[in-house]
Amino acid sequence: MLRAKVLLVGPRESGKSVLANFVSESTEGICSYSPTQGVRILEYEKPSLAGNAKGAGCRFELWDCSGDQKFETCWPALMKDSHGVIIIFNPERPSHLKEIEMWYSCFVQQQPLLDSQCLLVAHHKPGSAGDTENLSLAYPLNKLKLIHSNLEEDPEDVRMEFIKFFRSIITIINESREREEMSIIS
Repeated sequence: MLRAKVLLVGPRESGKSVLANFVSESTEGICSYSPTQGVRILEYEKPSLAGNAKGAGCRFELWDCSGDQKFETCWPALMKDSHGVIIIFNPERPSHLKEIEMWYSCFVQQQPLLDSQCLLVAHHKPGSAGDTENLSLAYPLNKLKLIHSNLEEDPEDVRMEFIKFFRSIITIINESREREEMSIIS
């Protein structure tokens, strides 16, 4: 079975744990806000997601990383062997728009990850105004795939966007393995 490690990072109180629970179909701590201490790892299996001829499924490790920068010394260990990064932020907080540049720099640019291995999620909390659809993000964030997440209004759209992202991660892993196998053969 294919394994993929995906980090969920971003500022504090942006909704990382809520989205990790939603995507992994976990109900752990769903009711109240509780800051993540360091990291929380959720396993998520999708038998039909790999879409390869071998018919094997895929097991995702969703690493729900604390948004508290006091854990910065742990970040290199969290990043090791990751296949993708999802940067989650609250578009209604101006400080989050500034902070996501730092998260992108640390978790995507400082690793050998492509921009296609990064997803930017503007997470709208329940009862939010939601008038932030036209976000203007600075370079290099404006070249990343950006989705808006509102679990009250369009949960299935959010789920489908995550599945598309996971499929692209699987494709990248498979292509990398094939290149590796070809280099061994030749």
